[in-house]
Amino acid sequence: MKKRQGQKGFTLIELMIVVAVIGVLSAIAIPQYQNYVHKAELGAGLATVSALKINVEDYIATNGNFPSGTSGASPTDLGASGFANGDISFSVSGATSTAGSIVVTFDEGIANTETIQINRSNGGEWTCTTDSTNTKAHPKGCS
Repeated sequence: MKKRQGQKGFTLIELMIVVAVIGVLSAIAIPQYQNYVHKAELGAGLATVSALKINVEDYIATNGNFPSGTSGASPTDLGASGFANGDISFSVSGATSTAGSIVVTFDEGIANTETIQINRSNGGEWTCTTDSTNTKAHPKGCS
């Protein structure tokens, strides 16, 4: 009897097992990666609007009301250099009110058409809200 000199290559079953393992890992990893990217986009929006809080507080202390486009104060006037994934705007509760919101509306990426906003009450408390339906992607402290 002749001995085989050694088997070279993989069997079909071994290759099918490898493909199945890669498929299972992909089925788990891709949705988790998309959640991660979504959370990162919302976090970038929150960081952008949070950076404006100090400038808005200074504006309120100086002028006595929340900034708005009609008062001549736009987000760019208060230091917002723009947001790559969307637009920043102000929303005011009343004409002479110190309450209002800084809003980021996303116009691209996974968070497309979603908003994240921080709201200031007349008492000076800030809260964060978002209209994202993916609760796993909400930044910490944002509901």
